[in-house]
Amino acid sequence: MTQPPPPPPNQPPQPPNQPPQPPSQPQQPGYGYPPAPPAQPPAQPPQPGYGYPAQQNPYAQQPPAQPQAYPAPQPPAYNAQQPPAYGTQPHNPYAQPTQPMQGAQPGYGYPGQGQPPTVVTQPGSGTGGGRNNTVLFIVVAAVVAIALIIGGGIWYAKSSGDDDKHPATASSSGGSNGTGGTGGTSGGGGKEKVPDDPASKVLFQVPLPQSEDTVVTSGSWLTDTVYAKSGIAEIVGYDPAKGTKSWTLKLPGPVCAASSQVDEDGRTAIAFQPKMPAKGSSAGCSQVAAVDLTTGKKLWSKSVNSGDYPLTFQNVTVAQHTVAVGSLEGGAAFDIESGKVLWQPKPDDTCFDEGYGGGTHMVAVRRCGTYDNRQLHIQTIDPANGKVISEYKMPDGVDYAAVVSTDPLVVAGSSTNVSDYFSIDNKTGKLLARISAPKDTYGGRCNGLSQIDGCKQVVAGNGRLYLTTEEHDGTGQYSKTNEIVSFDLKTGKPTGQRAEAGDGYTLSPLRMDGGNLLAYKSPPYDKGGQIVSIDGGSFKVTKLLENPGTRSVHEGETGLLPEYAEILFGNGRLYMSAVYAHKSSVYSKEYLVMAFGTDG
Repeated sequence: MTQPPPPPPNQPPQPPNQPPQPPSQPQQPGYGYPPAPPAQPPAQPPQPGYGYPAQQNPYAQQPPAQPQAYPAPQPPAYNAQQPPAYGTQPHNPYAQPTQPMQGAQPGYGYPGQGQPPTVVTQPGSGTGGGRNNTVLFIVVAAVVAIALIIGGGIWYAKSSGDDDKHPATASSSGGSNGTGGTGGTSGGGGKEKVPDDPASKVLFQVPLPQSEDTVVTSGSWLTDTVYAKSGIAEIVGYDPAKGTKSWTLKLPGPVCAASSQVDEDGRTAIAFQPKMPAKGSSAGCSQVAAVDLTTGKKLWSKSVNSGDYPLTFQNVTVAQHTVAVGSLEGGAAFDIESGKVLWQPKPDDTCFDEGYGGGTHMVAVRRCGTYDNRQLHIQTIDPANGKVISEYKMPDGVDYAAVVSTDPLVVAGSSTNVSDYFSIDNKTGKLLARISAPKDTYGGRCNGLSQIDGCKQVVAGNGRLYLTTEEHDGTGQYSKTNEIVSFDLKTGKPTGQRAEAGDGYTLSPLRMDGGNLLAYKSPPYDKGGQIVSIDGGSFKVTKLLENPGTRSVHEGETGLLPEYAEILFGNGRLYMSAVYAHKSSVYSKEYLVMAFGTDG
């Protein structure tokens, strides 16, 4: 087999609804830099032959905070007799610029900005004591500049796993709980069992909802009794094994942000638009609600006004019995059961909460100062009233932060192209270690202001920070691979632990399982993906599940890889789901959900 022609250099991300594109490997933009603008694909992209190895998508990014509303693009002139070959990595329909160009309208289903006056003012004091949530008096142009330039930028950081103290598995779209604090480093103690035969089968599939505009479908949750997934202006609960619908919760508008956390009673939170927006526009992400995942009931819904208009929420999370939302104008919190306001922005504040990390603890990312002289504070707060328990002041020059984990407390901070992880003591606010993670060495991304606890593929727990290495050439022709390595959270030093993905595979950390790390292995062109457990002490890799490598299953699975989809694993079952709905390409079958399980 001869090598196919090389792809065009530095080809930017494609708009949605495009057929598969030839793989390319342009350099990713660093956090704080806007990505390259979209471009139409070439009229005659070269077609690799059967068996051409799939390449990892270089544009895989977190869901954007304010994505571009693209017009319906025309498919390229493919030869009708030559559809994309099996084994070719499908085009990622979600790889879009993280922010729209100035003046562009946000796409249907996306969170939009409110309509503030030129100078932003805040409402009266909230009912909760202890939280001094203010907003800077910023000219709207500056606020828009933040959102457009850096709000949804790319960080080379990733998300923590989920806390085993909770009976539910949080969504991989932004889990922010680790396990084990910064103490012990032994493996074992996991709940996931090793099956007699790891070969899986497809349990059920949910077709991707069709929409002329791209619509956010973020949010997936797994408990012992239900797997729940956001669709277009709805959330559906499914039987975890059979896929039959248990309940459907209709919403007035699309979901625009979803908590990855579930409390001990099976409740979570979402932010959504108050109505279905007109095509090419947004109704604003102004509503927040608590949802009972057992029954599918909406417990309550609220909004927070700033003057005469409602705040537009950027993120939402759950910590203990509190739902907290962040925005560019400050944070608010509600009791998860009653909806009682615990705190909200105040008019005399000089700082504001950009957002929160949830789970067993609540952590606020708080911004003070002016636009060109900003200062970030990482605060562990009491979820019941917002009172500060401990605080760490981020170093000057670190302009953006996201919470990787609240227990242990690990924060990703970024300035220019350099990213670091800060391991912080929850009780005292003391910095334990600062771990450098340059983008040319380590993989992973956080999605800035839109998801303060939205880091993916980084896990903190068992006294360790687990990171992927960037992809590099494997031993086979065209193949790629990577590794997972770990750092000590007390010293910041590499531990020497290293788990190799294997030729053609790439590893992505998912969450902690006791003292073990669970990870997903993206597959090569002729095999299915895997779930593996990595022992926290020995770093021994044990296969828990391996998906079929048949053409139809492989094509669906590789459209839902962890860089740009949500992946949950629990009770021996794997759930992969899309974070956008759109009009599907005629060249591939796309799914909202694919679920796999073993017979063991």
